[in-house]
Amino acid sequence: MAKETKKQKAKIEKVMHEFKEGTLKSGKDGAGGNVKNRNQAIAIALSEAGVNKKSDV
Repeated sequence: MAKETKKQKAKIEKVMHEFKEGTLKSGKDGAGGNVKNRNQAIAIALSEAGVNKKSDV
């Protein structure tokens, strides 16, 4: 298992915080609306942080 860098951890925390506040949006420029599913929020966070797999966390 690979460890995340400090920048990746910070990005994941930021995205999950947005999800908890209800301001995380999906799709290009938020066209998909607010994210309501926690698993989708996790996928977005990992993608934005550049982590390859959920198993890496």
